[in-house]
Amino acid sequence: MLRAAGVGVGDEVVVPAFGNVEVAEAVAMAGALPVFADIAPATYCLDAAAVEAALTSRTAAVVVVHRFGRPADMGPLHAIGQRHGLLVLEEAESEVPYDEIARRRERAAYLDGKLRGVRTPDWSDGHTYQQYVVRVPGNGRPDRDAFARAVRGRGVDCRVPVKTPVHRLPGFRRCVSLPETERAVDETLALPVDASLTRRDMQRIVSACNALGGLLQPAF
Repeated sequence: MLRAAGVGVGDEVVVPAFGNVEVAEAVAMAGALPVFADIAPATYCLDAAAVEAALTSRTAAVVVVHRFGRPADMGPLHAIGQRHGLLVLEEAESEVPYDEIARRRERAAYLDGKLRGVRTPDWSDGHTYQQYVVRVPGNGRPDRDAFARAVRGRGVDCRVPVKTPVHRLPGFRRCVSLPETERAVDETLALPVDASLTRRDMQRIVSACNALGGLLQPAF
């Protein structure tokens, strides 16, 4: 799509650094330079103000990646595109099968109401919960990685969704301030909400996480 729009050598394309190295690679393959902008903490998608701050006279496009089943807030991003004459492209992650969405939302609602000591995802109408991503406060009592090891030790499958931001990877290293991206990389943890999980499975997840809740400061 970038090549078809004439984006190439000498152009810049604003992209997120929170995951999806493939997007930065696609920009580079088109001959353009990926420029990283920060994310909004609620959606983990590009923040409109950060995108606007990253624009230069060479900016030709913005690539917005929808994260974890929650769509980005596209209104302000399209407005930036119109205001500056930029191409705004959207990249979606693999979709949750339609017949699973209601069950995933049901399991997510259960976790929202039961989990303690972690910050649960912000709900939105379009959220399909491809991943149920919580934040573990980085207060050293334990940190996210220690929390994940302890939860796995109690038989719950969990994973770190983004281990390294793109702007720290070889070939894309940039000296750029992305505080929300860095914080999300350090704090996020994906818990299971698969449609196949039983009520007992969900109770096990809550029990495993809440057993550690007393070690954590409240998440605000």
